[in-house]
Amino acid sequence: MKALFIGGTGIISTAIVKQLAQMPLWEVWLLNRGSRKDVVPGNVHQIIADINDETAVAEQIADLSFDVVCEFIGFRVEDVERDYRLFKGKTKQYIYTSSASAYHKPAAGYVVSEGTTLANPHWQYSRDKIACEDFLMKKYREEGFPVTIVRPSHTYDEQHIPLGVHGKNGFWQVIKRMMDGKPVIIQGDGTSLWTLTFNTDFAVGYISLMGNRHAIGEAFQITGDETLTWNQIYATIADALDVELKPYYVSSEYLAAVGDKYGYDFEGSLIGDKSVSVVFDNSKLKKLAPDMRTQVRFDQGARIALDYVLSHPEECQKEDPEFDEWCDRVIAAVEKSKNEV
Repeated sequence: MKALFIGGTGIISTAIVKQLAQMPLWEVWLLNRGSRKDVVPGNVHQIIADINDETAVAEQIADLSFDVVCEFIGFRVEDVERDYRLFKGKTKQYIYTSSASAYHKPAAGYVVSEGTTLANPHWQYSRDKIACEDFLMKKYREEGFPVTIVRPSHTYDEQHIPLGVHGKNGFWQVIKRMMDGKPVIIQGDGTSLWTLTFNTDFAVGYISLMGNRHAIGEAFQITGDETLTWNQIYATIADALDVELKPYYVSSEYLAAVGDKYGYDFEGSLIGDKSVSVVFDNSKLKKLAPDMRTQVRFDQGARIALDYVLSHPEECQKEDPEFDEWCDRVIAAVEKSKNEV
């Protein structure tokens, strides 16, 4: 069977490609700009192209067809409209990577299934994902376009530490604050529920949907089963670093208000996602993916990731002095307001 990954070198897709490349049943192809050849297994075929250059891509795939096309970099409806034009009649299945952030916010309940309403007034990213799903499902209903929707939540890998509040350069400045003994901002009171999924676990569920006729025309959320509070997440990271966690709790609404002018979209990433308690009901997925389970707990994944991050400073330790200063100002402002009441 032949699979084409659009992208294929990101946090989620890299794990899938590596696992699939070891399976004799699959012939794996990537379509991307070829900028991360170092993470691509040697037996994987590559089409070097910019997916946004539709004419060039059409020429390169003119004589090719696939059992599955896997889209990982489709963020706007124009992206999936382009894919529809390129791959209609060329694939038996098109798997679109949406997002669990598309589920209704504020949530009516904390248990989320594929039947939960899609609506997120707080995050444009999520609304764009919903629009992509709507277009693809319309094409399935009207024309039989063989779409499968997958909705990941917070997926991480051996090079990234998952957090709630961080700056534009990612997680490292928060880790550095922990190591320096400085207070770390946690949204809300840290008791909301969250699910983190290691990318190799995600890959097991995803691969089970590939080439599976029972997945056509359906949506599946793919997450692990381990549910943690944000307090537990940050404490687990601190334990792995062997440092004392100094949490500083700030409401998501306040963070959204004071972060906006600095370019931090905490309305989207917190109010529209991470500050909302969720527990994922994965029973639909497990009917097709009986082997899907949490094999890498977060206490294990955090140590795996920190070992890599601490041993690869040039690659992973991106300083963010602007965010560090912003955290100090936010904490000082909250403390000042307490004294003024």
